Amino acid sequence: MWIYIIIILAIFIVSATYNRMVRAKNHVEEAESDIKVQLKRRFDLIPNLIETVKGYASHEKEILEKITELRSQALSTKDIEQSDKINKEISKSIGNILVSFENYPELKANQNFLALQTELSDTENKIQAARRFYNNVTKDFNILVESFPTNFFAKMFKYVRKPLLDITEEEAKNVTVKF
Repeated sequence: MWIYIIIILAIFIVSATYNRMVRAKNHVEEAESDIKVQLKRRFDLIPNLIETVKGYASHEKEILEKITELRSQALSTKDIEQSDKINKEISKSIGNILVSFENYPELKANQNFLALQTELSDTENKIQAARRFYNNVTKDFNILVESFPTNFFAKMFKYVRKPLLDITEEEAKNVTVKF
């Protein structure tokens, strides 16, 4: 009789641990999806921004072309770390271009530009929030993968650590943008 209780208890422990790990893995995938949704929103705004400023910014053409190229690269990559690296470069380029438009008072007064600027700023905030959420649930998942006794089950079910999204030293510096 005790053997049946032990077997049932073992099955319960394995099931509960497996379900906990599946839940954590799904949270990571959901967070990754949230980042992709916000990046898609940004990618949809970029062509509108470029079209709005083209007439004003002939000498910023190089930056606009770089943003367009980076956008294409980011849309084609499936690796979250590579995507994050490309998107950091896009954020930096967008910030540079918005700062350079301080020299165009007529552009700063353009309603389309102002609306796009607001949307991009809002989207950048949402991307940062999605990255924080991703890092939070990924941290929890990685703890399960590495801690005892769930690490045995992680190996058994082939769960491996997921990468956290870090910021570079350059990104950590304060950037002042005046509108």
